[in-house]
Amino acid sequence: MLARMTSEPEQQIGVGTPDAFQRLWTPHRMAYIQGENKPTGPGAGDGCPFCSIPEKSDEDGLILARGRHVYAVLNLYPYNGGHLMVVPFRHVADYTELDAAETVELAEFTKAAMVALRTASGAHGFNIGLNQGASAGAGIAAHLHQHVVPRWGGDTNFMPVVGHTKVLPQLLADTRRMLADAWPRA
Repeated sequence: MLARMTSEPEQQIGVGTPDAFQRLWTPHRMAYIQGENKPTGPGAGDGCPFCSIPEKSDEDGLILARGRHVYAVLNLYPYNGGHLMVVPFRHVADYTELDAAETVELAEFTKAAMVALRTASGAHGFNIGLNQGASAGAGIAAHLHQHVVPRWGGDTNFMPVVGHTKVLPQLLADTRRMLADAWPRA
């Protein structure tokens, strides 16, 4: 149950120096921070989550749509609600390693993701990109994945800047269902 909101700050004994800040605890983020479920090496058999996700049901893997060469999946650690990735089934690290059919389907799935996000959530814009290599920010550099991050006017606020916290209004399973239902069908 949520604590009663008051106009006076509540002193939080036992959690450090008392101050006027309320706390939004996000312990589930520790898995990401500590690198849980990261591959142990560059090979497909080294615990790559992008290789194992397609073996799961769409619901368990948070998969939105499957193609012949790529699939779309929600990001477990999203920047914004609806943040998804388009991932080739084949374990490749670099965009230049994609063959022609994979490149075309990656582009088509990116377009479909934009349509689904606009339909389901009214996204105003998008950040779309590939982080190539660990030095470029790829959390899992061994398996190519393209991010599609929906954006809305005014979606930045003090929480990420001051609190290092993103407030997501919906559970990932609910977001998956909403976007899968809005995914354009060929």
